[in-house]
Amino acid sequence: MVGSMFRRIAALASVAALVAIWANLAFAQVVIININETAPYRLPRPIWPPHPHPPIPRPIPTPSPIPVMEYKIKELNVEAKLDRQIAKVQVSQTFQNTGNRQMEVCFVFPLPYDGAIDQLTLMVDGKEFEAKLMDKDAARKMYEDIVRRSQDPALLEWIGTGLFKTSVFPVPPGAERKVSLRYTQVCRASGGMTDFLFPMSTAKYTSKPVESVNVRVAIESDADIKNVYSPSHLVDTKRPDEKHAIVTYSGKEVIPGSDFRLLYDVGAGKLGASVISYRPDASDEGFFMLLASPEIKAMTEDMQSKTVMFVIDRSGSMAGKKLEQAKGALKFVLNSLKEKDLFNIVAYDSEVESFRPELEKFTDETRKSALGFVEGLYAGSGTNIDSGLKTALAQVKDASRPNYIVFLTDGLPTSGVTNEAQIVANAKAANQGRVRIFAFGVGYDVNSRLLDAVVGQNYGQSEYVRPNEDIEERVSKFYAKVSAPVLTDATADFGFDGVTAEQGPPVSRMYPKGPFDLFAGQQLVIVGRYKKDGAAKVIIKGKVGGAEQRFDFPANFVAKSTDSTNAFVEKVWALRRVGEIIDEIDLKGRNDELVKELVSLATKHGIITPYTSFLATEPNLALTRPEAAAGAATRSLDALAEADGLGGFAQRRAKGELKQADAPATAAPADAANGGIAGKRGEQGFGAGGRGYRYRDNADKEVVVDTVRQIGPKTFYRRDSRWVDGNVTAEKAKNTVKVERFSKQYFDLVAKHGRELTQYLADDEPMTLLIDGVVYEF
Repeated sequence: MVGSMFRRIAALASVAALVAIWANLAFAQVVIININETAPYRLPRPIWPPHPHPPIPRPIPTPSPIPVMEYKIKELNVEAKLDRQIAKVQVSQTFQNTGNRQMEVCFVFPLPYDGAIDQLTLMVDGKEFEAKLMDKDAARKMYEDIVRRSQDPALLEWIGTGLFKTSVFPVPPGAERKVSLRYTQVCRASGGMTDFLFPMSTAKYTSKPVESVNVRVAIESDADIKNVYSPSHLVDTKRPDEKHAIVTYSGKEVIPGSDFRLLYDVGAGKLGASVISYRPDASDEGFFMLLASPEIKAMTEDMQSKTVMFVIDRSGSMAGKKLEQAKGALKFVLNSLKEKDLFNIVAYDSEVESFRPELEKFTDETRKSALGFVEGLYAGSGTNIDSGLKTALAQVKDASRPNYIVFLTDGLPTSGVTNEAQIVANAKAANQGRVRIFAFGVGYDVNSRLLDAVVGQNYGQSEYVRPNEDIEERVSKFYAKVSAPVLTDATADFGFDGVTAEQGPPVSRMYPKGPFDLFAGQQLVIVGRYKKDGAAKVIIKGKVGGAEQRFDFPANFVAKSTDSTNAFVEKVWALRRVGEIIDEIDLKGRNDELVKELVSLATKHGIITPYTSFLATEPNLALTRPEAAAGAATRSLDALAEADGLGGFAQRRAKGELKQADAPATAAPADAANGGIAGKRGEQGFGAGGRGYRYRDNADKEVVVDTVRQIGPKTFYRRDSRWVDGNVTAEKAKNTVKVERFSKQYFDLVAKHGRELTQYLADDEPMTLLIDGVVYEF
């Protein structure tokens, strides 16, 4: 019997190797189904929106005549250990019958296609339950029977997979059950990276948001672990040494709308790099993501000595809490400097004062003296930003070492040179040491346009701190990331065989724009577009300890993607590109072509900003009248004329988040209080289950709209009483094919397109979408 079991599993593994859409079909989380054939039930969905934000009015759906199962998932905990592509996973899930009837249920465990499961144990409240293995054909029949009987498309997501099904057990009203699941699985290897997928999205079928979700993945490897990246969730990664990594994610009151996905690679050398490519249309340019990380031991071996200058605003408006927090941030950085580092402090109001007349070597003695200087800072009057920056930049002349300025201000230039353009030009001219300026704008009165212009001309970036946020915390977190430069003034190039000068560069529109610095313990994420497909060489050049070094890595750029597994690459590129477009319009002036591109990208990817808010209130404008949409965006972009104040602050903080987006997050707390763009400080993006897009308006207030949603790689807009695919234009909609739900035609399309279609049909609201060039109306 055991041998027979393993033969069946081995057969499934053989099938796995032939299936191209493995990543989107791999499911491990159990699904609770009611087995009462005479009284079918629908799976529960939480009421949306589950937060107090007033939604934009939408039609009230007609109640279904078929009752809904009443249960909620209270807790979901996942522990996984990854070692050489083998994943050992343990899942614990607690659910409660919230109805007034006893449920007779069983658990269904859809088998993954990406590898063989050689061990599966399922327990309920400590008691092991027998699980019957069903092949994909038997599983398909069971799924279709349930979907037809219950008139609920939820289970369509798993058609095409085999499954384990438990025996039936009762759950009395109000009772809780704790389900434990253990299995071992082979992870897929793709593009040189190990791809671990845990299907949390099945837990979206719950009457209320999941109270607690916790995921912990421990990675062990004989070879050095290089890049660790999640395209689905904002994770915390700890790297105790070269061969171990601990990745965690936690959420409260969560509706898990997306599966948890984690990619990592291994290799030798001081730098590791991998390329992920995605090309949905072979006739258009593709999208790529380059991940690069220095080895862990570089933290001690190759950390370069650096120069750090502090330029701090001590004008009258900084008096009190702001100045005290700024002083705390300075003390943190001073206590974090290393031997051989050089530093100085420049404090300014209407006058400029330096800690020392020139750069100081960091020693315990100079550290104590500098701390005393910081303690003696007090608020004065006036704000001479120009002299403060020029004084600091004049002291840094050695461009062969990493040089950084931490520049902090809360206001407008009121003393000395006050013209924005002149201050920017003076700073650029004074910067002879290739100093990167990192600016912190504090409070709503800051001239945010000036700060963005200064850092844009001086290789840096800006961050904006709200009045209720802690300056010390923000500066300290920033410095912890950039305190150990390993590779500086680095560039990334791509070598393809057979590319001629006449064909132009094979890759373009890379963000961030180089050169860049790589820091110990940090991961660089670059996205861009590519024309040429096939094998290529990634060439990263930079300075290590002042000496030029070159690192080469193999890469492959796909000619045509067969599924949407790596569609996240396009989304991250679109987010950054939108940020770059807004930045260019902000600093260089409006351009009609840029406005059209902004509207096009925002519409396709559901990126709502104060300039594309019509996507939430008037989606027909963008879908049927693109010229009118461009006009609406043009008028909204006039708000960028606000150089300072609340409007200027809000717009430039949001712009910075788009430019620094690392990944699109679709699993967010149900109250929409956090989540959004994964990576930096995401406050924009889709919330729970791909619903409830959040963005900040020009008054820095959070706006939540429920007329836009994300399902897989597609964005949908509510038009009248249905969801419409953002790719459906008025021209394409002329030949719409209408399909009756649960009809033979409906299930034939499910069989033909599989997961590429069923991921959109799992909800039962009316929907119009484009699949393989055909528009269908369900």
